[in-house]
Amino acid sequence: MNVSGTNRQSLEGEHFQAIVIGGGINGVAIARECARAGRRTLLLEQLDFAAGTTSRSTRIIHGGLRYLEHAELGLVRESLHERRRLLLERSHLVHPMHFLLALDEKSRRSALSIRAGLWLYRRMGGTNPGADSGKSDLYKLERLLDAGRRWSVFSFEDAQCEFPERLVAEWLVDAIESGAVVRNHTQVLAVDIRHGRATAVLMRDELSGKEERVEANWIINATGPWADRMCQRSRIDTKGQMVGGVRGSHIVLPRFPGAPDAAVYTEAIDRRPVFVIPWNDQILVGTTEVPDSSDPGKTTPSQEEIDYLLRSLLRLFPRVRLSARDIRYAFAGVRPLPFSPQASPSAVSRRHYLRDHEDDGAAHMISVIGGKLTTAAALARECAARIGITPRRQKSLALISPNSLDPHLDHWVLQIASAGGISETSASGIVEWHGRRSAAIARMALSSADLRAPLCEHSEHIVAEAVDAFANECAVTLADVLLRRVPVALGACWSPSCSRSAAARIGTVMDWSDHQAAVELEAFETERTAFLRKPAHAENVMLEAAAD
Repeated sequence: MNVSGTNRQSLEGEHFQAIVIGGGINGVAIARECARAGRRTLLLEQLDFAAGTTSRSTRIIHGGLRYLEHAELGLVRESLHERRRLLLERSHLVHPMHFLLALDEKSRRSALSIRAGLWLYRRMGGTNPGADSGKSDLYKLERLLDAGRRWSVFSFEDAQCEFPERLVAEWLVDAIESGAVVRNHTQVLAVDIRHGRATAVLMRDELSGKEERVEANWIINATGPWADRMCQRSRIDTKGQMVGGVRGSHIVLPRFPGAPDAAVYTEAIDRRPVFVIPWNDQILVGTTEVPDSSDPGKTTPSQEEIDYLLRSLLRLFPRVRLSARDIRYAFAGVRPLPFSPQASPSAVSRRHYLRDHEDDGAAHMISVIGGKLTTAAALARECAARIGITPRRQKSLALISPNSLDPHLDHWVLQIASAGGISETSASGIVEWHGRRSAAIARMALSSADLRAPLCEHSEHIVAEAVDAFANECAVTLADVLLRRVPVALGACWSPSCSRSAAARIGTVMDWSDHQAAVELEAFETERTAFLRKPAHAENVMLEAAAD
């Protein structure tokens, strides 16, 4: 078995009704919507699907409580509607999460305004399936908070998607099953503009080096923070910048004793909102908001941002004995917010908008500006409607899709364990990450002990999941698999020995030569190191935090 994608069919001279450039969550959602409506659709991504902004988010599915402060009621209403839909349709990937909002006496936000905002938020959001009272989390939080300050703690419900990479992979499969052609590791060199109309894209397959021209009725620029660059390369004069990149950085720490299971929403040392979230058996702290106009593919968290996040955590929880040495890694992404040079990053709207380039001399081309995880499907429906596609009739929110496995989860796990000859722990991991594809993966695993082997000795996830990613989810490289399709390399256990083990076990089943396995392993380690930065130690952070 060989790595998929290395012998891809030529697309030279092909014609599509829609070409979507950019394989983050927005681009994949748009391609899925177009393909499900019966349009011949091509999706192109320069790196790998979900490798950019999508994988560098705070990983929450929320209505945007803070957006109420800016009176963006429409955005909050839309976000809450989409949150509920994801909770029902993708219940194995999107889970209800209890949030605790903790503010001290120095907060600019009054208790009265907070209570009013939460009342409105609950009314707009309706009942959150699986909501928890969170009394034990409240008790844990109160024990950790700085006893020298007076705290007001409020409770509300939102949701978490621990692995949006998996959500993208599932939507990608939906798009392919609906007829979409997809290409990752494919660079769009330019959009071809003729007689005032976008007619084609010029692209280069990064695996083969082959360049091709492909025609389209409509071209959607869903490249996120790369949107302006795409227009510049295509010589489209947008008469000003469309995107104002804002870097958001996060740090990941081990779970500490007494940590609540709830997410904590609080204020950082400069009174900006910040989250402390249980994630992947670790603690995720973020995010920052720093203007960033550099190459989005090379953005990294600054040492100042890392120190800022750690100091904010220790100011909130002074009894927690953590230092910079405990940070497992930090990562950063660039949010493609609308260009608003006069506004602070916090005040810039998180609402998306669609820029039609007809007035820029490029009719039938649209650029997507903004957007977030929660509203990607709504953005896709809006974009499809803009190019003349009637969105598919949506199912009632009262209906549960085949992906909604929670009501019978234990029974389903037992079925998968039996079908695959694997442990219940491995079956549970497969169900939580792969939903309706779990049965196919289990049947594959049953055929070989090599396929049932864990990816590393610490992991419940198995080699069959990696093989399925190559066969059915457009994974091309080891990094595509371990960072996005079966993202075990984001876990607390991961080490160079885990990388070597996974590469060897996957390589055996994929018939990689020793040389190919070594090349894949080296490329994976390079990509992981560039993405998940191990910060330099900042020895004075704890002392500085204690003095705040």
